[in-house]
Amino acid sequence: MNYRFPFFLFLLFTNASLSAQSLAPLTVEKIMRDPKMWIGTSPSDITWADNSASVYFEWNPDKNPGDSLYNYSLGTKKISKVTLEERKRMPGKNGVYNRLHTARLYEKKDDIFLISYKDFSIRQLTNTVEKEQDPEFSGDEKSVIFKRGNNLFSISLSSGLLSQLTDFKTGNKKSEPKPDESEKFLEAEQLALFKVLQERKSKKEAGKKISEAEKPAYPKEIYLGEKAVSNQQASPDNHFVTYRLTKPDKSAKTTNIPEYVTESGFTEDIPGRTKVGAPTSDYEFWVYDAKKDTARMVSAKDIPGIRDKPDFLKDYPNRDTVQMDRKVIFHGPYWSENGQQAVVIIRSTDNKDRWIMAFDPDSLSLKLLDRQRDEAWIGGPGIGNYPMSAGVSGWLDNRTFYFQSEETGYSHLYAVDVLTGVKSALTAGKFEVQNVILSASKKQFYLITNEVHPGEQHVYRMSAKGGNRIRLTHNPGAHEVTLSPDESKIALRYSNSNTPWELYIMNNPKSDEIIKPELITRSTSAEFNSYAWRKAKIVTFKTGDEKEVYARIYEPVKSNGKAVIFVHGAGYLQNAHHWWSQYFREYMFNNLLTDLGYTVLDMDYRASSGYGRDWRTGIYRHMGGKDLTDHTDGAKWLISNYKINLEKIGIYGGSYGGFITLMALFTTPDVFKAGAALRPVTDWSAYNHGYTSNILNLPQTDSLAYRRSSPVYHAAGLKSHLLICHGMLDVNVHYQDVVRLSQRLIELGKENWELASYPMEDHAFTEASSWTDEYKRILKLFEEQLK
Repeated sequence: MNYRFPFFLFLLFTNASLSAQSLAPLTVEKIMRDPKMWIGTSPSDITWADNSASVYFEWNPDKNPGDSLYNYSLGTKKISKVTLEERKRMPGKNGVYNRLHTARLYEKKDDIFLISYKDFSIRQLTNTVEKEQDPEFSGDEKSVIFKRGNNLFSISLSSGLLSQLTDFKTGNKKSEPKPDESEKFLEAEQLALFKVLQERKSKKEAGKKISEAEKPAYPKEIYLGEKAVSNQQASPDNHFVTYRLTKPDKSAKTTNIPEYVTESGFTEDIPGRTKVGAPTSDYEFWVYDAKKDTARMVSAKDIPGIRDKPDFLKDYPNRDTVQMDRKVIFHGPYWSENGQQAVVIIRSTDNKDRWIMAFDPDSLSLKLLDRQRDEAWIGGPGIGNYPMSAGVSGWLDNRTFYFQSEETGYSHLYAVDVLTGVKSALTAGKFEVQNVILSASKKQFYLITNEVHPGEQHVYRMSAKGGNRIRLTHNPGAHEVTLSPDESKIALRYSNSNTPWELYIMNNPKSDEIIKPELITRSTSAEFNSYAWRKAKIVTFKTGDEKEVYARIYEPVKSNGKAVIFVHGAGYLQNAHHWWSQYFREYMFNNLLTDLGYTVLDMDYRASSGYGRDWRTGIYRHMGGKDLTDHTDGAKWLISNYKINLEKIGIYGGSYGGFITLMALFTTPDVFKAGAALRPVTDWSAYNHGYTSNILNLPQTDSLAYRRSSPVYHAAGLKSHLLICHGMLDVNVHYQDVVRLSQRLIELGKENWELASYPMEDHAFTEASSWTDEYKRILKLFEEQLK
């Protein structure tokens, strides 16, 4: 079947549908149906064939239970579904290239393969029942190094010889029991009395020496004990193997989530996570020297600032704040192509520091190249919000290392000369570099930035030395880029604010010419297109502290004087933008509310992504602070600019949005008449460690931050009507959160609240019936309470 849809017909059909009146009014039941059955499924997981002649993607135009693999041929210009037999013959995705990009290594079905770009022939390198993974070319590219179990192996591309590079063993080495003094005396006496015993012992020792001399040079046995090994990596010349050892703290208590509706008819437990502040793992970075057959741990004690105390401790002057060496996690090393230079990226586990350091595996010495310190937490595009993230980095040549940093307040691209330590900014400005691809020649970067507008993402090409950027995409919205192996074509996933993601392909322009992308897929259904989905207007308003907030505004044809503020989840997420929202159900519900006369506001409040470091960390030590006043300022803006009745404003949101809704009704009870808190965090000391410790530190060290940020402590302020909805199988925000809040509200004598529980739902609902029930309750709340 040919699924390709001409671009001009797509525009004609779309424009017609968007200008037409809806065939039927929106209802909660309609918009909360299974999206693949009535909206359609956008293409995803875009990859190119190795010969750059076709594009593969996951898609579901036939509304099957799951997505299938499809192929678009640039030659025939047709889309076809990939058969099971074709899929079996296909090379695996991703993998690593050799330096000249004439070959690619990949893993498939737990085995290692090599594809040659000269004739696209495939050579299978392993065929075992064990799992082989993470293949890489050796420094001289004459062999392939891969991981099997805990160990590294090397296979020669010429002879096929398989060699083991490491010998990590679990547990502890069993040692022979040492004789006590009486046993030593008895042995010496026996040898002194009996000549035959002396002769036999001499022969046995001589034989052992010969056996040891003839033994092959196997790698050193390294016993791990209770530690786990990871990140095993051989140096380009195989002289060194670096690895990370992790010792988990087994005293950390985990939670269990009871499941009530089960096939067995008995209550069953789902294993859960730990809570913030629980004991965490210890990490070590080791170097095995294959020539000396020795293993040594790299010390972090001399890293600049390793003992620096965080500023928040000043709020606790009577506390003993002796600062020990902080725990760190090493990433890398990252080796230059000639194998002469190595760089490690080190993150502190309190996530307030990231060091980029030159590393000498022989001397174990470290030399600082860049330190990024953040009294809140390290994060941002290309950097990662957690210590386990190394971020974007790599080599431009044998002495120039590139990386991203929020040094200026926005995530930008930098390069550092590892020999001189001289650092230079490759990009700069009040915008973010959000994605980075280095060309095969290492002469150009392909970047996605939001420099046109915080709510747009466009593709640029730039010299690896920095300088002017050539803009390659021009349609308003967002673009995701996948470069063809020969770099002559670009596959794009593109969407705008009222059109879901579709696949486009364009030629890679050789200059600054504007090339129009060609539409390949057409995914949305006729029923979905029959409604004139709004392109919400992107506006800005000023907050009380004179900051500019970007927001989507849904304007009704005839206002009923009521308004609803939708609060996006995740905290660090963007929703006031010009592309298709991942909150597509909420987007459709906001259209429904607007049809009923409501004005709907959806803002990128403090801590949302896309606006730089200060906005990202604006909630440090006080969630429900500036992020909430942004919403109360938004309510004031609605009253002033849209003549909204101050007694008729509601608020709703899920996850972090549910948390903000609780804080709004508890701490600013006169602003919002009603609120729906969906799967909300009610007490941050009960949430996970990675996310919460960044923002609020630890509950045992910064109790002030947790008390002012947790809704359960502010529940006495509830005046307006509150609806709480929560899945009972939520492994992210546990159902226990709302149970504890419910008890608190009961003890406070509050009557104007209700809890809707969903026995078979996790954090993200999956059943259309659950979505429908939840949003019918939200609509009823607003219709009844915003009178």
